[in-house]
Amino acid sequence: MTETEQTVNVGSYSKLTKISMMIISMLLIFAGPTYVPYAMSHLGINGYVQTGVGGTLFVVGILFLLYIVDKKIITA
Repeated sequence: MTETEQTVNVGSYSKLTKISMMIISMLLIFAGPTYVPYAMSHLGINGYVQTGVGGTLFVVGILFLLYIVDKKIITA
């Protein structure tokens, strides 16, 4: 059997860009569902809206992390 070579195009992402993308993803996953609804509660916004915004930020963070790993910007 013949092995085929696979080339991975990592792109021209600098270390700062990779780190920034990871930090943004982690902030969306961890701080989004906790601190944003907490701040919204002090503004007097309805609890259902807080839950919706927190859940949405969590899902966006997970999708962003999956995008970063799928495009091999970082390796898991």
